[in-house]
Amino acid sequence: MRISVVIPAFNEEGNIGRLVEETFAEVPDSALGEVIAVDDGSDDGTGDEIKSLLSRYPRLRYLRHEHRAGQSAALRSGVLAARYPVISSMDGDGQNDPADIMRLFGLLGSQGSEPAMAAGIRAGRKGPGSRKAASRFANFIRNKVLADGCPDTGCGIKLYRRDAFLELPFFTSMHRYLPALFLTYVNDRPRLRGASKYTNLGRALIGLYDLVGVSWLRKRTLIPPIAEHVSGAGAAPHKSAEAEGNVELRAGRKDG
Repeated sequence: MRISVVIPAFNEEGNIGRLVEETFAEVPDSALGEVIAVDDGSDDGTGDEIKSLLSRYPRLRYLRHEHRAGQSAALRSGVLAARYPVISSMDGDGQNDPADIMRLFGLLGSQGSEPAMAAGIRAGRKGPGSRKAASRFANFIRNKVLADGCPDTGCGIKLYRRDAFLELPFFTSMHRYLPALFLTYVNDRPRLRGASKYTNLGRALIGLYDLVGVSWLRKRTLIPPIAEHVSGAGAAPHKSAEAEGNVELRAGRKDG
């Protein structure tokens, strides 16, 4: 299996270029299929820094959101555009080490087997003590509520199968809950024996509960127009078919 490395980035001038170069240096050619840098509407030199590397690295791709949509949307754009079955995601700030990609790759299950995701855990984390304390508290609360068994979901480097990721529901900030989402949605098998345990009243109550959930999910979903820039003189960015379809969908939908 080959890897598509997806790197969401917003205003990471000075970081993103070095990270891209390190990724090509650290991940063996036999495993690396492509690196997709997704610019989430940056207003600094992030885009120019990435585009300057396109001619040097034929397997580098540059996608740009027309407006900022958040890290989860940028991650989803990259996964949708990916051409290979395994995704490795990293933060664009350069704090994730690309050398860890192959370590995690060895932990990932084969197609149709567990685990469907392998995630890094921040060790020797740098930063203010208050931020680390807040992160530990947030992870404690999340694990108590979701029981995902993951001590640290804040580490940006993760590996997972592309098809499994695309089974997950998309919403803003979903990247913070990937372990819980994978546990919930991946390998949910169809019923082989027995009957459903829901009564008509039970279904009605669950339906009301789901209405709230779906309403929340719609409000937390933002899919921006996407353009992919290619190297070469005079080359113009082009929108993917999916991005164009999303533009039509939003244009036909009324607010409220």
